[in-house]
Amino acid sequence: MSKPKNARQTAITELIMTQKVSTQEELTRLVKKAGFTATQATISRDIKELGITKQTMSDGTVAYSITDKLINTAPERLLSVLSNSLTGISVAMNILVIKTLPGMAQAAAFALDSLDNPEIVGTIAGDDTIFVATRGESQATSLAKEIKEIAGFADKT
Repeated sequence: MSKPKNARQTAITELIMTQKVSTQEELTRLVKKAGFTATQATISRDIKELGITKQTMSDGTVAYSITDKLINTAPERLLSVLSNSLTGISVAMNILVIKTLPGMAQAAAFALDSLDNPEIVGTIAGDDTIFVATRGESQATSLAKEIKEIAGFADKT
């Protein structure tokens, strides 16, 4: 079963933000390595939809870059990834344990990171589980409530 388009696009965004990617072929290979089914044509469409551009780096090479426009609009799109993939959330002292659909934890964690919430110390994502460290127990409880509201299931655990 192939993974959803929004998860693939989130992965593309994360790859470009964390690695120097110079060609569509290289990006296609990285996306496939991340577990997505994609052709170069698919990646080309994703690049266009996401508004990703090529930029000359400080070392003189050219690589893909995330524009400020994408960074400013990404949280809304990324939050939809979070709300569509979340299956459960639990609080353990100052740690949130968030369960997602298989293969969606990294995209959902990226969405959480995009919130720039000062109470989130960090996130760690596996395949279907995210650990979110917060500054304290009350912040973890408050953040869990906020995430449940974003996901549209405030009464579920």
